[in-house]
Amino acid sequence: MPNVDTTPVWIDNSVELARLCAHCREQSAVALDTEFMRSRTFYPQPALVQIGDGERCYLIDNLAIDDLQPLRELLVDERVTKIMHSCSEDLETLERLLGIIPAPIFDTQIAAAMTGMGAGLGYAATVKTLLNIDLPKSETRSDWLQRPLSEAQQNYAALDVAWLPLVYGVLIRRLRELERIEWLHEDCEGLVSAARNPQPPELYYQRVKGAWRLRGKQLAALQDLCAWREREARLRDVPRNHLLKEGVCLSLAQQLPRHVATMAQPGLEGRTLREFGDTLLQIVQRAAERADAPPALPQPLSRRQGEWLKLLRKTVSSVAEQRGLPPEILVRKKELEQLVQAQQPQLEGRLCGWRGDVVGAPLLETLRAAVEESV
Repeated sequence: MPNVDTTPVWIDNSVELARLCAHCREQSAVALDTEFMRSRTFYPQPALVQIGDGERCYLIDNLAIDDLQPLRELLVDERVTKIMHSCSEDLETLERLLGIIPAPIFDTQIAAAMTGMGAGLGYAATVKTLLNIDLPKSETRSDWLQRPLSEAQQNYAALDVAWLPLVYGVLIRRLRELERIEWLHEDCEGLVSAARNPQPPELYYQRVKGAWRLRGKQLAALQDLCAWREREARLRDVPRNHLLKEGVCLSLAQQLPRHVATMAQPGLEGRTLREFGDTLLQIVQRAAERADAPPALPQPLSRRQGEWLKLLRKTVSSVAEQRGLPPEILVRKKELEQLVQAQQPQLEGRLCGWRGDVVGAPLLETLRAAVEESV
């Protein structure tokens, strides 16, 4: 095993950062991770950026460096692959810090699943499985915004990137042997695309539990209330439910109140009602006058559709077993539900890529047979 110096190198000025980034841009791939805080904010608060080149581990103190342009240029350099593990929140953190989404990326959690190691495997478990190295978990819930960071924190952060290049080397060889490297590229490009194109506020109502019960004016009100909550939470940088709970949005949409006095309920009372009552009432009243209410959302599966869903899951499990893959990486539950609810089932979204070749045709065949049998 190559010798990796896990002693962290602290980078806290522009000169050292520029030197490090120039060095990293000469590599074909570098490990990348972040530490952030998010307990009381909507957006992650970037606290540290870690980079590993396979020999050393570098901790970039973004709180101390005014000019992060060299880091920005490194992370968008298409010639350098950024090796990350379960990177969705890291991508969001880096977008908040630098205004960019790193690319190209290689997510080792996805790669591990594609080589049959299991879905959702953590970084420590991946390192243990592939390299037989144990990693500590002692600093998982640290305050990463404090300065100076403790020695334990720095060591922990360094280890987050120390072994990623070696893990990357093992996984990329396995993916090539299995002829699945293009699968990995497709999924990682999907992660980057999703990070660059987050869901617009106008669609957040679709996430609300029980929203399928609403129609017309009520659904329009829910859409507008959720969109307001999303924009306001971003503007104030507070968690959505700290601003207004999801259940309150649903309740107001169902009631379509005409007066602030009738809006009081758990989660919308006292100071919260005084601050937001008039605004929420105006949103509900305007929504009730809309001529373009959103279409009704899909209802829960019928008994027959539930039976079809079970058959599709069996098909997924069978294909996964044949391919040596975890079923979770092939198809999501929501994607299967959309298939059984569709008037004319067809492959969409992720099922149009490599998953379409692997599991798409068997799913459609199973569903068609089930539908014909039930007629």
